[in-house]
Amino acid sequence: MTHEHLHGHEHPHTHDHDHDHAHDHGHSHHHDAAPLDEESRAVLDLSVPDSDLPPAALARRGFLRRAGLLGVGIAGASVLPGLGAEVAADQRRTARRAPRHGYAWLAGDHHIHTQYSPDAQYRVADQVGHADAYGLDWMVITDHGSVAHAKIGVEKVNPDIRAAREAHDDILVFQGLEWNIPSAEHGTVFVHPGSHEVAVLKEFENSFDGTVNGTVSQSDAHELEALKGLDFLAASVTSGRVSDAAFFANHPARKGLDTPHELRNWRERQPHIALGMEGAPGHQAAAIPSDAHAGNGRGYYDNTPSADSWPGYPAESYKTFGGFDWMTSTVGGLWDSLLAEGRPWWVTANSDSHTVYLDDSVRPPGEDTSAYFSANGQYGDPVHSSVPNTSNGDFWPGYYSRTHVGAERVSYAAVMQGLRAGRVWVDHGSLLESVDVRVRKAGSRDPGYPLGMALPIRKGQRLELVVTVTTASRPNWAQFVPKLAKIDLVRGAVTGPSSDRDSFRAPDTSVVHTWDTTGKTGTLRFVHQLGRAVDPFYVRLRGSDGKQLAPGVYGKATDPAGPAIDVVGNDDPWDDLWFYTNPIWVIPS
Repeated sequence: MTHEHLHGHEHPHTHDHDHDHAHDHGHSHHHDAAPLDEESRAVLDLSVPDSDLPPAALARRGFLRRAGLLGVGIAGASVLPGLGAEVAADQRRTARRAPRHGYAWLAGDHHIHTQYSPDAQYRVADQVGHADAYGLDWMVITDHGSVAHAKIGVEKVNPDIRAAREAHDDILVFQGLEWNIPSAEHGTVFVHPGSHEVAVLKEFENSFDGTVNGTVSQSDAHELEALKGLDFLAASVTSGRVSDAAFFANHPARKGLDTPHELRNWRERQPHIALGMEGAPGHQAAAIPSDAHAGNGRGYYDNTPSADSWPGYPAESYKTFGGFDWMTSTVGGLWDSLLAEGRPWWVTANSDSHTVYLDDSVRPPGEDTSAYFSANGQYGDPVHSSVPNTSNGDFWPGYYSRTHVGAERVSYAAVMQGLRAGRVWVDHGSLLESVDVRVRKAGSRDPGYPLGMALPIRKGQRLELVVTVTTASRPNWAQFVPKLAKIDLVRGAVTGPSSDRDSFRAPDTSVVHTWDTTGKTGTLRFVHQLGRAVDPFYVRLRGSDGKQLAPGVYGKATDPAGPAIDVVGNDDPWDDLWFYTNPIWVIPS
């Protein structure tokens, strides 16, 4: 399946002129991050009052506070434990074991639809069975919020989910829903399984879904309703009704509805609930042309602004780049503007599976009408037709898009904690088997700090970045072995909160180094010197098969060879593969 295993193949060592080094290793162990020292933990833990800190620690906290990096920023969210700790009796665990050292890297998908959605058709058993077969370790069933779903479907789907949990003991199946966010677009909401999972989701949907309550259109009042919905989820956790809950914004730039200030507001209001956004949308087969179908945009990103679209977004934001959302794919763009403010806002990649490309199943006659769905909260079980459908825009969960979460064990709670911590990287088409990214003291033998971490270090300390990548060694589901051509290192200055809450620029972020991995296979290890840490910064990675490249939105100086904008109606997703990691911050004081 998709746990991280590192098996190297021999190739010549390579040495870059800037003293980066790439090595292959026949085996590797991923260790836990070196723990923060007690003083650093105390500096970040706002439950420790200022009066209890020694003078040096108080000075470091003061620096972080003045920089706007405490509380809702990285210092308050990515290092300290969040809500929803591991419960004594997790509802079920997979048969696979987590590694003895380090993290189990579990592949998953938090955006999947079934016959309980008005625009989908598959049974829960179909989606879970395919996700299991295609290598996923966790998944979330997210049927659309609607009047019928809120009234009937949210309860009717639960026995199917529980049956799938029993039938597939090696995949974790969460129940959630796709929230019609008031004054915005869509988002995944899901909870830790438990005796109240249905009750909490049902109450949430009836109280805060924009379609159910007529609050989808843009307005300040509707924006407030979205924040109240996040408050409800947080209260459901703190009251013990559910052990944990989470929210991700789905396809955030597709229609221009999710404004920059709303993203900031969601994160600030409930930083333990509002965790991030789809860096790459689903519907990745939508741009494949055929004789019977002209093709759409990848992810169905082929829209133009509407009356509710935020007018500040440029025309290119309505398209994908290398299959990724403009907010994520633009170096120095919206995602980077949040990271530069010290806001943990993680990116994911998902299938958004409704109807699968080349599948021949259809809804059954007589049980396929909107009237039937409204009355029953679902369509009938799908049946085979005689013709594979080339106009379907989706892949099965796990077939193309994967979100890899570094979990401390294989359990529902550990997956949610890994997502919250930002130990997440994403890929398309099984471009990689694994990637591990760490920041550590230069020359140290410590394992270093992993994705999602914020390092509160003393100013002037020399640091290095350690990247360990295992290239693909087996054919993907399109039956070829992907070849990694390059890895980009993106670095940005951390400046604290912007005075403009609708800012979507991070001018001090750029690609600062590229490793050419053409022809290299096995386990590759790169050590890159980050220099002395004087001012706060963050680093993140992305990589590509190198087939469709172009200068970035903000020019070659910022991004010399980024993902090209995708062609509506004629774009083969298998011929343009990327991976992205979430960031690591360095906060010297």
